[in-house]
Amino acid sequence: MDIADQAKRIVAGERRALARGITLIESARADHREQAVALLEAVKGAERQALRIGLSGTPGVGKSTFIEAFGMMLTGQGLRVAVLAVDPSSTLSGGSILGDKTRMEMLSRNPNAFIRPSPSQTALGGVARRTREAVMLCEAAGYDVVLIETVGVGQSETMVAGMADLFMLLLAPAGGDELQGVKRGIMEIADMILVNKADGDLLPAATRTCADYAGALRLLRKRSSDPEGFPKAMLVSAITSDGLDAAWDEMRALVKWRKDSGHWDTNRTKQARHWFEEEVRLGLLARLSEGEMRSKMERLGAAVAAGEVSVAVAARKALDGG
Repeated sequence: MDIADQAKRIVAGERRALARGITLIESARADHREQAVALLEAVKGAERQALRIGLSGTPGVGKSTFIEAFGMMLTGQGLRVAVLAVDPSSTLSGGSILGDKTRMEMLSRNPNAFIRPSPSQTALGGVARRTREAVMLCEAAGYDVVLIETVGVGQSETMVAGMADLFMLLLAPAGGDELQGVKRGIMEIADMILVNKADGDLLPAATRTCADYAGALRLLRKRSSDPEGFPKAMLVSAITSDGLDAAWDEMRALVKWRKDSGHWDTNRTKQARHWFEEEVRLGLLARLSEGEMRSKMERLGAAVAAGEVSVAVAARKALDGG
């Protein structure tokens, strides 16, 4: 692959080149990884920034329907929207269904939108290991908003906040038990909670649910990066598009406040440092399965399985080179 030509095509906004670039960075092959790093360096000169929005929600809450309606609204305003949807991978076969694109039929045909489903593979946190790098390619391609749809709700899901400027939690009406099930960690990092399906017979229940979450947010936290009134809970309907404009207005108001107050740049800097350390950590873990270290791990693992040495002692020997 001609990396310079590929980078040029991505910066020019070619969707096929962007798709090929993301495929390259998701590859586990060592030679592809070297090419991926070179590609990321080549597009860095574009110096483009998109609004990165992380979106999570319980299964069945209507994430895909919401993203399609929200994305269509944004493209209608002249914005270019990229959607990175992460599907869970099977722990047995390693496969993923990758059906998000088929569930967003209208948005997938929109020339100002780009939808890329990716397998989570072995990554925790509801995002693929290379999702952040895919975001960087989408920014270089000139997309104004990048939506990162995560696998589901859980404590490890909070990793998406480490690559997003805003984090939205999408919930369904009448979720009394759901309020108990949503982890406190994910509630504490949510910038906004959007109660979906606020239409028809579900509107009264949605209104009560929204009030419940608004009260919970006031009790949970107040951060210096939050202006007055945030975090907040709002009603939306992906079916009727009610509340989408208001939610977008609030998102833009929050972004403006953070940029004016300096929190935007501080957050981006912290995120870059975090992912540098994460890349080093994962690189060190990968070395455990290489060459001499791999045989040592197998030998110590066999000794642990046979009861000849404790887990703690074997781990210390592996780390100390013993």
